[in-house]
Amino acid sequence: MDYKQLLQQPEGRRLEFKASLPSKSDLSKTIIAFANDAGGVLLIGVKESPREISGLPESDLLALEEKISNLIFDNCHPIISPEISILTIDEKFLIKVQVHRGGNVPYYLKSKGKNNGSYIRVGSSNRLATEDIIQEMERLKRNISFDSEPNLESHYADLNVNKLKTVYEQKTGEKLDDAALKKLHLLKKHQNTLKPTNALLLLCDDPVKSAIFPYAKIECGRFLGTTVDTFIDRKTLEGNLIEQVEMAYEFVLRHINQSAATEGVYTQTRWQYPVKAIRETIRNAVIHRDYSLTGKDIKIAIYDDMVEITSPGKLLPSIEFNNMEARQSDIRNKVIAPFFKHLGLIDQWGNGLKLIADELKQYPGIGLRWSEVGLQFQVQFVINDFVAAPAKIEEAKSAGLESGLESGLESGLEPDIESTLANRILAVLLKGEQSKSQIANNLGHTSISSRLNLRINELLDQQFIARTLPDKPNSRLQQYRLTDQGKAFCVRKGSNKT
Repeated sequence: MDYKQLLQQPEGRRLEFKASLPSKSDLSKTIIAFANDAGGVLLIGVKESPREISGLPESDLLALEEKISNLIFDNCHPIISPEISILTIDEKFLIKVQVHRGGNVPYYLKSKGKNNGSYIRVGSSNRLATEDIIQEMERLKRNISFDSEPNLESHYADLNVNKLKTVYEQKTGEKLDDAALKKLHLLKKHQNTLKPTNALLLLCDDPVKSAIFPYAKIECGRFLGTTVDTFIDRKTLEGNLIEQVEMAYEFVLRHINQSAATEGVYTQTRWQYPVKAIRETIRNAVIHRDYSLTGKDIKIAIYDDMVEITSPGKLLPSIEFNNMEARQSDIRNKVIAPFFKHLGLIDQWGNGLKLIADELKQYPGIGLRWSEVGLQFQVQFVINDFVAAPAKIEEAKSAGLESGLESGLESGLEPDIESTLANRILAVLLKGEQSKSQIANNLGHTSISSRLNLRINELLDQQFIARTLPDKPNSRLQQYRLTDQGKAFCVRKGSNKT
């Protein structure tokens, strides 16, 4: 891509424009966020809105180049060494700062320290990294994955893995004994004791799985029309990961149509959507989601005009979704993914995106859209020429279908209740218990502001929310949850908007 093409691209995960040299703080945060994520390019001398080249004075270029280098060296830690160059486009001068993904993550502001000064790139903005994200970056640096870590809160001897062993033997013809569990990294020795890894907990059906990973589930919803206003059906899938994939796929098939098509002298049925591609996307959502992110689950939403699948965790930096036909492969969960492959539930590495691209060619009326929504990756299979049927929607509403807003709040499908900060905090907590930093993150805030603290304290006083550790209000493990009064308030809010 040449620079004129680059200038036509929207700001995003790997690209940012500035008309002039940003402040020390803004520049440092952008460089750190790029280095902690997929790398990126900062072009200085370009106005964002409207997009045009403003240029920089030629006499200032060398001084600006040196100043940028010094600011990055003085304010970022560990050391980040970007490539800084001067460009000439349409006889105007720009400064390009190219940052590569760093190998010594997390990078952070020296003045703030690692826990308060690490930033990541979310869309076109820089966001303060939460404790979960910092820990995930440190795992990546050590080339280990969250699912491969032994879970010290659980005991293998007490764990019920009978169903998993049965499925394994059916699929492979082999026994899943202790030796096999260790070979597959589902069991690890810790201080002379066998401990289940996080992967084994996620793959089994023991109640401890739901207790430790309550968010490792799939929320499925079939909505009337093209909004979340009214539910037709919904289902929460909380079993083991293998069952979740199949049950989610069955839910989709139950709510999309088949039609007859004549080919020669034969009549064949054809699904409304490319179902193999949807199944592959569901598998990817389960296998590659970030299980270290608390309070987030997989969402499958079916509307009249599309099927939407949302998975916690950003796209891995090495994957380029725009180049679907290239056999790209990168694994977030280094135990779960090989286990699925061993069972024959996924094909060769890197084939998933190509399978989706190949089947989409047979469905010219279906478009594929994808985006990173906060810290989640979302894929949409969209009917291109969809025309809404408002009469059908009004008829269904008058027949008394349940309010989708109330249900949407409970399932976390991005409700739109009143936009006041207090109500938005309540909506966020409907997704599960969260710390202050997680609440701020889910609200799109870069830090815990005094205003956010004030609203949380007010909601505590009004008994709409409560602390999970009431006897330790200042504990670093403190989280907040909705009380029954808070849940009832959200339900009333939902009902009032239908």
